[in-house]
Amino acid sequence: MTTIKVSVRNLVEFVLRHGDLQPGSIGASRAQEGIKAHQYIQKISGAEYMPEVMLSYNYLQEDLILQIKGRADGVIKKESGECIDEIKTTSLDLSHIDETFSDLHWAQAQCYAFMYATREGLETMEIQLTYFQLDTAQTKRFSKRFSWAELSDFFLSLIERYLMWARQLQEWSVMRDASIRLMLFPFRTYRPGQRELAVAVYKTIQQSQKLFTQAPTGIGKTIGTLFPALKAMAEGFTVQIFYLTAKTITRTVAEKAINDLQKDGLKIKRLTLTAKRKLCFLPEVACLPEECSFAKGYYDRASAAVEDVFKEDAWTRQVIEEYAHKHSICPFEFSLELANWADVVICDYNYVFDPRVYLRRFFLDGGEYTFLVDEAHNLVERAREMFSAELGKESWLKLRRLTKEDDLRLTKSLTKVNSALIKERKRCIEVSGSGASVEKEPPTKLVQALRNFVKEVEQFLKTNDQFFVWREQLVEQYFLALSFIRTADSYDERYVTYRQQVDVDFRVKLFCLDPSVRLKEALGRGRAAVLFSATLSPMEYFMNVLGGEETSYKLKLTSPFPAANLCLLINDRISTKFKQRTASYDQVVEVIATAIEHKAGNYLVYFPSYDYLDEVYLRFREHYQQVRVICQTSGMAEEKREEFLATFATNPAQTLVGFALMGGIFGEGIDLIGDRLSGAIVVGVGLPQISMEREIIRSYYESRNGQGYEFAYMYPGLNKVLQAVGRVIRTEEDQGIVLLIDERFSLTSYKKLFPEEWGMIRYVANPGSICKTIKSFWNN
Repeated sequence: MTTIKVSVRNLVEFVLRHGDLQPGSIGASRAQEGIKAHQYIQKISGAEYMPEVMLSYNYLQEDLILQIKGRADGVIKKESGECIDEIKTTSLDLSHIDETFSDLHWAQAQCYAFMYATREGLETMEIQLTYFQLDTAQTKRFSKRFSWAELSDFFLSLIERYLMWARQLQEWSVMRDASIRLMLFPFRTYRPGQRELAVAVYKTIQQSQKLFTQAPTGIGKTIGTLFPALKAMAEGFTVQIFYLTAKTITRTVAEKAINDLQKDGLKIKRLTLTAKRKLCFLPEVACLPEECSFAKGYYDRASAAVEDVFKEDAWTRQVIEEYAHKHSICPFEFSLELANWADVVICDYNYVFDPRVYLRRFFLDGGEYTFLVDEAHNLVERAREMFSAELGKESWLKLRRLTKEDDLRLTKSLTKVNSALIKERKRCIEVSGSGASVEKEPPTKLVQALRNFVKEVEQFLKTNDQFFVWREQLVEQYFLALSFIRTADSYDERYVTYRQQVDVDFRVKLFCLDPSVRLKEALGRGRAAVLFSATLSPMEYFMNVLGGEETSYKLKLTSPFPAANLCLLINDRISTKFKQRTASYDQVVEVIATAIEHKAGNYLVYFPSYDYLDEVYLRFREHYQQVRVICQTSGMAEEKREEFLATFATNPAQTLVGFALMGGIFGEGIDLIGDRLSGAIVVGVGLPQISMEREIIRSYYESRNGQGYEFAYMYPGLNKVLQAVGRVIRTEEDQGIVLLIDERFSLTSYKKLFPEEWGMIRYVANPGSICKTIKSFWNN
């Protein structure tokens, strides 16, 4: 028999949910406060109150078991009999809530009551809805009594309406698992290291563990992780796979890998989540049901759209847009809805990790999910950004001016926020005597003002349908405030408060220095996690900052490509340190010219900053006019990026040199195979520029483990170098040169971090030795 699992909440919402789509779930984002409120009510309710009661019910029909599970907030033992307590938190004034406030709330409670009464053999059950006002801590209760027969009729009517969908899910899961078991590895043989990777991934999922893997280019990481994860799904070790990426290009690779498996017979529902701004049908209007027709009545049409699209196996952006248009619903919310039913979800990191946007429908309670985190080295800085929050004063002042003629209560709350920011600015000057300061305590008065603002906005949006030109801006500030409050609730010794005057604006940032604990919590919402990259080095550093544990598995694989295909040279006689850069410009120009003279081809030269890049680019172009040169510029549009890469053509008749930023858009994630790239020259060790934030990180880790410089500068810098070097050899047939320029590459502290495949490094002291070594390589 096949078991289909559904939570009480999902069952009720799938069958009964109706009405409009509200912007960003206004009022539903104060999760931490809601949890505390539940705990408070449960704690004060006395000995007769049983909190968090797990309930389940199995409905059998032929060869299908529908397993409904949920957790009742409380069961109260009363003289008149047992009572189910369903707690709901709200920011609304309780005067706006009556017994008919929400059919869904009553429906959830009725399901719990039926499941409890059936388990305990009770003929009647009382249901109590408890509404808790988050700002006043007041409660309002409503209660009803139901017979077991009434509860049974209601519960079974929900199941009957859900059963057709459940049957469809059952048929699909049987077909899917059968196809996975028949699925063969898509290539004749495993590449060196690929089988080892696949076995490690399978065991990691089977044993509910974390795996950190350094898998160099050429091993085939995408299929090497997806293939065993799918096999684990067929064996029941995971119910859903999330393939997480930082860039669009890696998402495309994952899509292609699954598409190839589907062509060979794999039955799988795959979903790619696309950013809201790219999917929106009406970007010029606010995300409000009174303005957007795709939000108006969204829930009245969403279930039919889901059932309709289920005949498709690849839920791509194009498919989502097609069916969203067909059913007149918001395409972005539709894609999030489809995530409930997809076997594999391909998406950006933020859908799992970012507390502002992560998929709460999955990750509030956790589940049997597998996270495959591609290019995991990118997650360090992304996580710092996701777990930090920042406010600028000017936007609050502007909104206050806009609202003052229309709504006095909103304006008053905005004035309090603005006043709190003025006090923060004064505090900044008092502490530092300048326009920047760092403290280890959160700005409590500012947070208090933001809480008051959030309360007023929620009240306004839920009780006021009048149109105001500033309404969308109000919603934007609302979510900024929520993010700041949420971050403040998580504030601990891994955070600092960073205040800074930036031009005319004053900004306050809750800066996450160490994301490891928050990442560990996020990864813990799933069953297993595999974090992999070609440059997860040094491994201990990445395990430290990415939430690894002593029990986490780790795997280091060596490059499958012949070492002789790469000519790796280090010129350690030139200093690229900031103070010596002026003296290095002409030296670097000469070295570049020497490195490219022996083979007409395409070359990339990477620099640590745009200033350095521009200076060398202009000098090189002036002295070597016979060489074709192109240059990356700051903020390149997508079309310009594509033009830049397209210039690296096959069979080049004339040498091309592209000047690019190390760690930038051309520093990783690009594939220039064969003679589209003959070599790379890396200028410097890639250290991040010295800044206040970088120095704060250095100071933090220096006090934690004595490795402040390494964690803040050296390891992130070397990762950029490793990524740049990895652009050259992409297949077994590729050959190319790499020249590293910096005196620090000969230091023991750097050399001990070099990967094993760098064993054939040649140190070259001058243009003559560079010329000789490269000429010999190409002639062979």
